[in-house]
Amino acid sequence: MHGPIAVIGGAGRLGALVTSRLAEAGERVRVVSRHPERGTPPPPGVEPWQADVRYADTLGPALRGCAAVVFSVEPGTADSGPDSPETTVYSGVRNVLTAAAEYAQRPRFVLVSQIFVTRREHPMNAYGRLLDWRLRGEDAVRDSGLAYTVVRPGWLTDDGGAGAGAGVRLEQGDRGDGWVSRASVAEACVRALGSPAATRRTFEVYNEPGPAPADWEPLFRALAPDPLLALRP
Repeated sequence: MHGPIAVIGGAGRLGALVTSRLAEAGERVRVVSRHPERGTPPPPGVEPWQADVRYADTLGPALRGCAAVVFSVEPGTADSGPDSPETTVYSGVRNVLTAAAEYAQRPRFVLVSQIFVTRREHPMNAYGRLLDWRLRGEDAVRDSGLAYTVVRPGWLTDDGGAGAGAGVRLEQGDRGDGWVSRASVAEACVRALGSPAATRRTFEVYNEPGPAPADWEPLFRALAPDPLLALRP
């Protein structure tokens, strides 16, 4: 990348893995978090930036000059207020997009969402309309005009779930179910940043038996591009 990569939520469990993988690849990385000092200490050379996606005026300095953004913020579950899904994963996404448009260099954008966002009847939607706001955050990214990828992890674990291997399965349409390790999701985010084949794609990611893929390009090339928002049912 011809500029730093901002990992929004980079002090969280998933964000820290994304940060480590990017640093290993030689990228300049900024951990952007309300509490960048918490969690796993970042690798040497990673820049900590204190900012809060709920408050747009805190984001500009952290995103200045960035070539890419990975948004990996854990949602709140309150029905309203600063810890609601509306505030964290909808307004928060919009705030980052606004700051990126003003301060960054039309960054490549990877959004970490989740499975089931199109299933409004799922019990998870009882928690502050979590799924509805996740989907609206996705749509804000799709409508931004930026080169983007939306990654929808399955049920997150630290090892892929009982009996699962390190193999990876990408699906589309939000019809499946399954487990996925945070390490596999982090790898999907990092690989998507550098892949034109992953641009304007939304996909679910799960683990399956077998080894981890050495080459993600065939997986990305098999994905269909997102339809225009006006055409989505």
